[in-house]
Amino acid sequence: MKNTAKSSGVYLLPNLFTTAALFAGFYAIVAALKGASLQDTSYFEHAAIALFVAMIMDSVDGRVARLTGTVSDFGAQYDSLSDMLCFGVTPALVTYSWALSTLGKLGWLAAFVYTAATALRLARFNIQSEEQDKKYFIGLPCPAAAAVIASMVWLGVEFAMPGKILSVIVAIVTVIMALCQVSSFKYYSFKDLGLKGNVPFVAVLVVVLMFTLIAFDPPRILGAVFLTYALSGPCLWLYDKYKT
Repeated sequence: MKNTAKSSGVYLLPNLFTTAALFAGFYAIVAALKGASLQDTSYFEHAAIALFVAMIMDSVDGRVARLTGTVSDFGAQYDSLSDMLCFGVTPALVTYSWALSTLGKLGWLAAFVYTAATALRLARFNIQSEEQDKKYFIGLPCPAAAAVIASMVWLGVEFAMPGKILSVIVAIVTVIMALCQVSSFKYYSFKDLGLKGNVPFVAVLVVVLMFTLIAFDPPRILGAVFLTYALSGPCLWLYDKYKT
């Protein structure tokens, strides 16, 4: 929620969305803990869905603040703290409760690396200059990393993927998402896509088609979309490196 003209006040509307994201992230933790204690994998599916809800709420709060002229320093700090819980602590705890705990020390270390990387990513974002290119993020945004983790959990539960091999794969993916967050890879921010002006009809059609596909098979489509986005950073880096 960065803006050059921030107020020191506290505004209700954008912070309601931030609180909703915080609630969804906390609920995901509760669901994961309950799933682990009851040995009921359906709770992990609930946790994954809650993470996506948190992501949606997080994507709305900043836009609402800018559209309503209620951007504030309080909102920016609140949003950052909410992001740390929702996209740093929660994905790590969900994956640890679901699969990483079977790996012992390696499992909780992988979860910690992810949490620490998210904290570093948020700290770097908070001190970035306002003059930097808004077209790209530096490092994978933490909501996108959390979305990859949530998709992996959702798919794993839906297709009943058991065993130690799955735990190792989850650990590897978790660490890779952590490294992508603190990397110098550039990721398209979509901030130059105007919501107020006219958009081509094809763009509307693409959005409708995307929502239809997601509704048809949420875990696979969401997983494919966010994994593609996560891989776009290294691919763009390779393209820039070898085109010169």
